[in-house]
Amino acid sequence: MTVTKKNRILPYPVDFEEFIEMFAQESDCESYLEKIRWSEGFQCPGCGGREAWKTERSLWHCSQCSRQTSVKSGTVFEASRKPLRLWFHVAWLMMSHKTGLSAQTLCDTFGFGSYQTAWGWLHKYRSVMIRQGREHLEGRVEVNEAYIGGVKKGRAGRGAEGKTMVLVAVEGGNNAPQRVRFRCVPSAQKACLIGFVKDYVSPGSTIVTDGLLAYKGLKTAGFEHERYVTSGNSEALKNVGQAHLIVSLLKRWMAGTHQGGIRPTHLQSYLDEFAFRFNRRLSTHRGKLFYRLIQQSVTSRPPGIKDFYKKEHKI
Repeated sequence: MTVTKKNRILPYPVDFEEFIEMFAQESDCESYLEKIRWSEGFQCPGCGGREAWKTERSLWHCSQCSRQTSVKSGTVFEASRKPLRLWFHVAWLMMSHKTGLSAQTLCDTFGFGSYQTAWGWLHKYRSVMIRQGREHLEGRVEVNEAYIGGVKKGRAGRGAEGKTMVLVAVEGGNNAPQRVRFRCVPSAQKACLIGFVKDYVSPGSTIVTDGLLAYKGLKTAGFEHERYVTSGNSEALKNVGQAHLIVSLLKRWMAGTHQGGIRPTHLQSYLDEFAFRFNRRLSTHRGKLFYRLIQQSVTSRPPGIKDFYKKEHKI
C-alpha cells in the first residue's frame, strides 16, 4: 500500500513520480508482488502450508515440506533473468499509453537486444489481461461479427478469404457502451455464435443482432432476442450501432498502434488487450491499470517467449 500526495491510501502509484519512489529497489518490487500474491499471508504452492521463512536468496522456505518458492514462480516473471524493476517499468509504460505500446516502440525505448524479446514481453502481459471467472455481460447486449485481416482482393464481408472472423458483444444502451467481449471463431455457424453468447452473457439478457439466421437459437438458449435485418435499412443499423462502433475503434487501434501487423495466430491476445483497455477506459488513474495488470500477472505463467514467437511465425 502507498500513501499518495493527497493522503489517500491506494495500492498503486498515481503518477510516474510515485512509481519511481515505490519501486526504487528490486526488493520493493518483490515485496509488492508478495502483498498481491499472498494478501492473506504466504501459502506454499506444494503443500499449502502457511509457516515459512525467507532465505538470503529471497526464497520462501516452507516449514512443512521444505520447498523453496520464489514470489515469481508460476507467474509472468518466472524464468526471466531481467530484474523485476524492468518488468514493472514496461508494465507502467504499457498501461500509461492509452493506445497501447508496440514492440518496436518498446525496443527503441528500453534498448532491448532484439525485437523478439520486446514482442515476447508485451505478449506475456497480454496473455494474462483477461481474468478467469470475470462477470458476464447483462441487460441489453449487441452482438455482431467482424472480419479482421489485411486488405485482400476478392469477396468482402462474410466469406472473405484470408481474414479472421471475430465475434463482438457490447453491453449497454444505444448511446453508451459499457463493457465488451471478443472471440475469434472459425465460422458464423450457429454453434459458434450461440456458444459465444452463452459464455459471455447472463441468461435472460436481451441480445440484439442483425438478421443472420444462425442467431435464431438464442431464445431457445434462454435469452431475449431482438433481430433486425440491416441490409439497406439505415434505421435497423442503429440497433446494432454500438457493435459497429466498437469494431471501428478496434480496427483503428490495430492500424494505429500496431500498423496492422497482427497475425491470426495471436489475434485473440490483441483482442483481449483492447477489451482490457476499453473496459477500464474510465479509470481515474493509469496506475490502477498497472495494478490490475500486475495482479493478473501473478495468477498464471504463460508460455515462454520462444514458444510465443514460434507460434507467431509457425516455426
